[in-house]
Amino acid sequence: MRVSIALLALFACSIAAAQTRAIVGGTVHTVGPDGTLEDATILIEGGIITAVGSDVAVPSGATVINASGKIVTPGLFTPYGQLGLEEVGFSAGPNDAAQHGDEFTAAFDVADAYNHRSTLIGVTRIEGVTSALIAPVAGGGEESGHVISGLAAIVSLGDQPEKIDKRAAAVVVNLGESGASLAGESRAAALLILRRALDEALDYGANRAAFQRGQRRDYTHSVADLETLQAVLNGSTPLLVNIDRAQDIEALITLTEEYGIRTIINGGVEAWMVARDLARARIPVIMGPAQNLPGNLDRINARRDAATVLANAGVTIAFAGPQSQTHNARNITQSAGNAVSEGLDWDAALEAITLAPARMFGLDGRIGSVEAGKDADLVIWSDDPLELRSYAETVIFRGDSIEMRSRQTMLRDRYLDPGSETPPAFRPR
Repeated sequence: MRVSIALLALFACSIAAAQTRAIVGGTVHTVGPDGTLEDATILIEGGIITAVGSDVAVPSGATVINASGKIVTPGLFTPYGQLGLEEVGFSAGPNDAAQHGDEFTAAFDVADAYNHRSTLIGVTRIEGVTSALIAPVAGGGEESGHVISGLAAIVSLGDQPEKIDKRAAAVVVNLGESGASLAGESRAAALLILRRALDEALDYGANRAAFQRGQRRDYTHSVADLETLQAVLNGSTPLLVNIDRAQDIEALITLTEEYGIRTIINGGVEAWMVARDLARARIPVIMGPAQNLPGNLDRINARRDAATVLANAGVTIAFAGPQSQTHNARNITQSAGNAVSEGLDWDAALEAITLAPARMFGLDGRIGSVEAGKDADLVIWSDDPLELRSYAETVIFRGDSIEMRSRQTMLRDRYLDPGSETPPAFRPR
C-alpha cells in the first residue's frame, strides 16, 4: 500500500514538472514594476506566469525554452480593428462588423459574429499579436449606420477553447466628421444624438420598474440599447469614440465630465492640441503615430510627434492607425518604432502596444506585462521588436507555443521551392 502511495506521489510530481515551463536566458522587458531584466527566467505553470527574475531557479523536469541572446516581451495587443469579422476588404461577402439602421445600436454585439478560423488570425498572431479589440463600424449604403455603432469585444488569438476574453469591452461611437456623415452632415447633430441616447438611458434606469410594469415611455432607442448603456453610465463600460478634430475632442471632454462616464478616443489626430485637458480628464487615446497628412478637414493639424506630445502631457496612448488595423494589425510594432523615432521613449512605445491597451479595457490584471499571476502570453524576438528587420521567433499563448504557420507562410513554402515539375494545383496537399 505504501509503495502504491509513493508511486502515485511520484507520478503526480512528474505530471506537475511536465506542466512547468521555463523561458531562460533572455532579456525580458516586463512592462511592469521590474522593468527590464537581463539573463532572466520566466516560470509558467498551468498557463500562468508563476515567477520572473534573474535569480529564479528552474524546477527539475521542467520544459526549458532557451532565449539566450533574444528579447522577451508580453504578447502584443492591437486595440482597434475587425479581425475575424472581415476576411477580404471590398469583397461582395458580408461585413459582420457593419451596423445598419437604428433598430439596434448600442446593443449590436460583434462578438457573436467573430470567426476565430479567419485566415487573418494566423497571419497576425505569428507576428506577436496575442490580443485584439474587434469593433463594430457604421454601415453605409441605403440604410446607413447610426452614431452609436455597438459593442466591441476583446479576443485572444490563441488556440484555447475560449476565444472571447471580454465581451462588451466598449460601446463604439462616431463623432466629428464621421459622426456628422451619419447625422445629416452635422457634427452638432451627432453629439446631440449621443446625448439623447444617454439621457434616455438615464431615464430608463431610474424608471425601469415602472417601464416593466407596462408604463411605457416614449424612447427613440430600443430597450436592448438602453440596457446596454447602463454599463456606460455606471462607468463599467467605456465609450470608444472615433474622433479627430481638437474642437470635437473638447466637446467630448465636456460630455465625459458632465455624465461622469469613461471615454477612450480612437484616431485623435489633433488630440495633441488638447493634451493637458485630456490628461486632466483621464481620457486615453488610440492613435496612429505615422498619421502626419491631413486626410480630411478634421486632421489639418496632424503631426508625426503627436504620440510624444501626448505621452509627455501624461495621456495614456496606444497604437492602431490606418496602417495597423485588421489586415495589417501586425504593423503596430512599426507604429511604435515610428513613434520612438519621433522622440517617444522606447519603453513607453512598447507599453503602448502591450499594457496600455490592456489597461484601457480593464484586462491589465491578466495580460499586458510579464508578471507573476498573469496569463503567459509571451513573445520571443530575434532582436528589438520595434525594428523592421526583427521578427517573432516564438509566440506563446497561455504557456503553449503555437506553430509559426499561416496561410502566407504556406503559400511561401509552396511556391518558393517547388521541388517538382508538376504545377502546384496538381500536387498532393
